[in-house]
Amino acid sequence: MTKLKSGDKAPGFKGIDQDGNPISLESFKGQKLVLYFYPKDNTPGCTSQACNLRDNYDLLLREGYKVVGVSADSEASHKKFIEKHQLPFPLIADTDKTILKAYDVWGPKKFMGREFLGINRTTFVIGEDGTIEEVIEKVKTKDHTAQIVK
Repeated sequence: MTKLKSGDKAPGFKGIDQDGNPISLESFKGQKLVLYFYPKDNTPGCTSQACNLRDNYDLLLREGYKVVGVSADSEASHKKFIEKHQLPFPLIADTDKTILKAYDVWGPKKFMGREFLGINRTTFVIGEDGTIEEVIEKVKTKDHTAQIVK
């Protein structure tokens, strides 16, 4: 669970997308950004979430949102994930977990009675001024867009 909340200034970040292009929070200044963190490319929940955002991408754009996904997977993994599912938005390869830690989404998780470190699925809706407008921690992977656009 992240300590960040609505009203907080979004932590600045710099990352590399699936094509090796730099992406930073600064590059979205003056725009609304959906920054979503997910555990792993090509897993059932992560695929459902990405495809829901893909299927509603035009609506998100009409509402003024840009979309960027972040996980610890490599650029090559992201590229395959995007190609396989025709995702229209970039994915940041945060292999060193710098952005994950800045947004406080890297931490303890439990699965089938086992505790381990991993990415806690979380979405941040960031306003034009770089302020966090909403933090979504209970992500509905199959209907995530409805949690963003109300």
